[in-house]
Amino acid sequence: MSFLVSPGVHVREIDLTNVVPAVATSIGAIAGAFEKGPVGSVTTITSEEQLVQTFGKPQTSSNQFETFFSAANFLQYGDNLKVVRAESAILNAGANSGILIRDDDHYQSDFQDGSGSHGEWAARTAGTHGNGIGVDICPSARAFKQPLGSLNLVNGAGAVGDLQITVDNQDATDATIAVGDIISFQTASAIVATVNGAITVASKTLTVDGVSGTLAVGQRVIGAGISDGDVVVKIASVTSQTVVVLDKAITVANDIPLVFAADGGSNVEAKGEEYEVTAVSGEVLTIRLLDDPAGAGLQTVIPDNSLITRRWRFSDLFDEAPGTSSWATANARGEQDEIHVAVYDTVGDITGNAVGVAGQRTAAVMERFANMSKNPNAKTAQGSNNYYPDVIFAQSQFIYWTDHLAAGSNWGTDVASGTDYTLVSGVDVSTLTGGTDDYATTNGEIALAYDKFNDTESLDINLVIGGSSSIAADTEANMDTHVTMITALCESRRDCVGFVSPYRAATVGVASSLTATENVTEAFDTCPSSSYMVFDSGYKYMYDKYSDVYRFVPLNADIAGLCAFTDNIAESFFSPAGYNRGNIRGAVKLSYNPTKAERDQLYKKRVNPVVNFPGQGVILFGDKTALTKPSAFDRINVRRLFLLLEKAIATAAKFQLFEFNDEFTRAQFRNLVEPFLRDIQGRRGISDFSLKCDDTNNTGEVIDRNEFVADIFIKPARSINFITLNFIAVRTGVAFSEVGG
Repeated sequence: MSFLVSPGVHVREIDLTNVVPAVATSIGAIAGAFEKGPVGSVTTITSEEQLVQTFGKPQTSSNQFETFFSAANFLQYGDNLKVVRAESAILNAGANSGILIRDDDHYQSDFQDGSGSHGEWAARTAGTHGNGIGVDICPSARAFKQPLGSLNLVNGAGAVGDLQITVDNQDATDATIAVGDIISFQTASAIVATVNGAITVASKTLTVDGVSGTLAVGQRVIGAGISDGDVVVKIASVTSQTVVVLDKAITVANDIPLVFAADGGSNVEAKGEEYEVTAVSGEVLTIRLLDDPAGAGLQTVIPDNSLITRRWRFSDLFDEAPGTSSWATANARGEQDEIHVAVYDTVGDITGNAVGVAGQRTAAVMERFANMSKNPNAKTAQGSNNYYPDVIFAQSQFIYWTDHLAAGSNWGTDVASGTDYTLVSGVDVSTLTGGTDDYATTNGEIALAYDKFNDTESLDINLVIGGSSSIAADTEANMDTHVTMITALCESRRDCVGFVSPYRAATVGVASSLTATENVTEAFDTCPSSSYMVFDSGYKYMYDKYSDVYRFVPLNADIAGLCAFTDNIAESFFSPAGYNRGNIRGAVKLSYNPTKAERDQLYKKRVNPVVNFPGQGVILFGDKTALTKPSAFDRINVRRLFLLLEKAIATAAKFQLFEFNDEFTRAQFRNLVEPFLRDIQGRRGISDFSLKCDDTNNTGEVIDRNEFVADIFIKPARSINFITLNFIAVRTGVAFSEVGG
């Protein structure tokens, strides 16, 4: 070593403590059609609750429930399932029309820049599930709430119980009332007058016309731009009922209506009622008492010329109106950068509450995002990203942002101080449409979905669930295509086992057990021979709690689940069949319950019978793989034993890469593997083993090819499939030793 120039002691460490690592053996995988969720990407699911939350509920169309319950049934036994939703003719609902956004990666690559004509929003997942999602943008304080006296006069007194009122100049700029807005009325005790001659900011003297009552010192002056909760202007003195001296200088244009109300009563509606606008036709508003399921009309007679205050229907769910963020102020960026966004259910399909139904407005809101910024560089007080498209992407479960409002011309730009972000007049309302479902997936679409499991380096799976074997059509030929596809995946990976059931019509609705036996054996007869596959005999009848019906569901997910269950209570090299570990859960009955003679026929054809034994439950009564030739690998436990050994030892062997192929490295490898194999032997997985890794199989030629060879000989433990009990009657007086006892 170059640094050992003068005498000294050099200390180094050599780590010989490496062990063969534990590897997962219970990770399931399934692909198919689902109601919602990411498309074409692998998602980890750990419970049925999460399955429903992410991928939706079972659907009857095209027997999609088979796929859903295959996933759900596996999760009864194991808690690690990789799911891929197959891509078909499905679309996300959008603000303009349907659009396919497969998942977050697809969104980031193709849609996050806001290009295209997709409108402002799209549903987070594809399918009709997204139709009816509503999104409101509240872009300004003016849209959030317009104060009393700043809106329009009611034209004509309203009687108690009226459901319609008429307003003047309802279409005036910045004063438009829209469906969903909440309105209330000025108290009857207030006085309304009109400014007669504009005054400047320097003046405190106001001349008014149309005074219908007596103005008094101390009354608040309320009107457009005067009193909105921040500015308070009061009467200091009154002359001739027309000239008023104010306590603050103001600017008021001519013909502006003002309200003179007792201090403290300026924003008090008659009896405190508020009304929701349900329809707008010109200047006629249809209203109902806010959140009243009975839809009652006016509760108080509203006098002519009363004024209205209007607010955004979701304003009570936010603490304040949007304005200029503290970040924008501190960093000298543009004013009026904040917006609020509410995401809600318009029809009740998601939450069970529809925003347009009286009493359900608040309950229909699924998400709300407050004080987000239009500036792409904005930060929260905690330093996190506060740019509204990014906040929505990071936090929303229901929507993607896809574009700015057309009227928001400078949104998404880094506007400097002194410039306002475009203030859009009123709340922008979007209802997402165009989402489509397609549960009738083709074999090709399913194959592409299962292809997502091909990468052995980045994705660890052990149990591939075939789910529905009747993807395109419920036929033997179609099942064969499906089985071949699953087989190809498992044999390509060589680290997992696939599980498939016969096509549905082979056993479901088949009255004759003999016919069902023939159907099942013939269906699997042409399927490929493989030790990486497991065949079962049919379907179980189970309760669908989501639709309150009973359904026949393929058993393959349960068989895969039994393997996961076996891993949990024993080891992967134990058989998942039999009375100890082979109990199928949730089965009311079977579509086909084979007799002993029929089980003999099934077993010859590589099919594992599932049997309903009275008083003992529904049992997996076989542990064969789909291998046709006689071999140790024609048993599930042996195949899974070798998968365990191969994966674990191969993982450990990676650490020998780029080391020297000499006796030191070979001894290190032997010392690593032999204790692991002895441990497996002690746990009853193997009866004996031998490891050869020396110069006899690592010859000079092997070393010169930069190779390393280890031969591992295994005697696997075998499961009992047949029990013979010999009961021998012996004559009195005959010794047992004489008859072999």
